[in-house]
Amino acid sequence: MSPAAIDVSTIACPACGHTAEETMPTDACQFFYDCRGCGTLLRPKQGDCCVFCSYGSVPCPPVQVQRTSGASDSGSCCAAG
Repeated sequence: MSPAAIDVSTIACPACGHTAEETMPTDACQFFYDCRGCGTLLRPKQGDCCVFCSYGSVPCPPVQVQRTSGASDSGSCCAAG
């Protein structure tokens, strides 16, 4: 049995540097995040499935599970199967 996914990540805004500790959804990806420091709407970088994978200290739980299960990293964790 694999360890439980971490559900808290510190997200850092690339525009102003503001950081915030946020609880991530455990069964989905978060595509948008409003920075509380400057109001910038963050979106995932190309190739990432969510804002936590792009700007967080820890990738989203679906990606963590995918990595610990040894599943291929090809495609997004949120891609329709």
